[in-house]
Amino acid sequence: MARFLYSLLFHLLLPLVLMRLLWRGLRAPAYRHRWRERFGVGVAHQQGGLWVHAVSVGETLAAAPLVAAWQQAHPGEPVFLSTMTPTGSARVRAIWGDSVGHAYAPYDLPWAWALFLRRVRPVALVIMETELWPNMIAAVHARGIPVLLANARLSERSARGYARAGWLARPMLAQLTQIAAQDEATADRFRALGVAPARVTVTGSLKFDFSAPADLPARAEVLRHKWALDNRPVLVAASTHEGEDESLLTALSQLRETFPSLLLVLVPRHPERFEAVARQITDAGFALVRRSTDEPVSAGTAVFLGDSMGELLLWYALADVAFVGGSLRPPLGGHNMLEPIALGVPTLSGPHVTNFQAIADELVAAGALQLVPADAIADTVRVVLTDNALREQQMAAGERVLVRNRGALARQMALLEAMQT
Repeated sequence: MARFLYSLLFHLLLPLVLMRLLWRGLRAPAYRHRWRERFGVGVAHQQGGLWVHAVSVGETLAAAPLVAAWQQAHPGEPVFLSTMTPTGSARVRAIWGDSVGHAYAPYDLPWAWALFLRRVRPVALVIMETELWPNMIAAVHARGIPVLLANARLSERSARGYARAGWLARPMLAQLTQIAAQDEATADRFRALGVAPARVTVTGSLKFDFSAPADLPARAEVLRHKWALDNRPVLVAASTHEGEDESLLTALSQLRETFPSLLLVLVPRHPERFEAVARQITDAGFALVRRSTDEPVSAGTAVFLGDSMGELLLWYALADVAFVGGSLRPPLGGHNMLEPIALGVPTLSGPHVTNFQAIADELVAAGALQLVPADAIADTVRVVLTDNALREQQMAAGERVLVRNRGALARQMALLEAMQT
């Protein structure tokens, strides 16, 4: 009855859902395409193999090592990835090309999932992090498909939301085969929601098992030479959201009083914001070069706008300091700060990192990460750039945290394999 009422409400709200999709299409044209997939239609056939569901870019990147491990252990078996956003879709194609099946996941309507699962018939489903939908879980459960909630994270706020909707959430959670929790706090929250302890395992985060592409240092060195960066400090501000770019440009103005040649590499999180951010930069009076124009950075360039997809690691590899965005305002929750740390870059983030709270807490306690408000970015970057001992300490602390936490991939793969026996 609970899921029936939920489905009825979803159907009633469907016109608003479609209006929101149209509105997003005005800002990001990719949302105007492939609507049929959002209703389970036009999806390529796949018989057997693994289905991985990831919402967007972050979850897709987190899934990459797990998919690679599966493909190595099950050569020749198909893999299908579903996402919810065009940026996530673009990441799937950039990483795997046509070697995996791919489509947008349909809206959480029983008939849409029935259509989808007539075409995609996996032996197991992996859901990345927190993307749980009642009809989706019910549909795969009814077909006897085991489900692993991989790299699971659950904040206090989200746990309270699930508890308030316990009439709907508890049956859904009971249908998950295994939950691979990133940390003990997440595991405790799932147990408190009624998940059997035997089905919750603390495995750590797949993000700790990150490894950079082997050719990354060489590619970065080519750009460093081409752009004459050897004697220029570089601040990379990554995954910024609306309202954060202004804070970074203000920090740049302050920093260039001390470091006149400092280069800011600014990388907005969402492609639909590239044009607006470019205007902000030029309106602020800074000399701008955009990645999309393929122009080289010159001595007079103050800001390089990373208006491309899939190159963030390359920009991190050029950095003397990194700032990870999505963290200056509470609702956003932060983005992955482990990638720049793994590349040996002293890293800052804003104070609002609920999406990575346990990871951030450990990094801060170890001295591997600094959380700073918007008005302290310039002063903190200035200290990091001038205090070599502090830089070395922060980099060494980051490496220790990474080494201590690696192994989540093997543990989550073991859970995935055990589900099929």
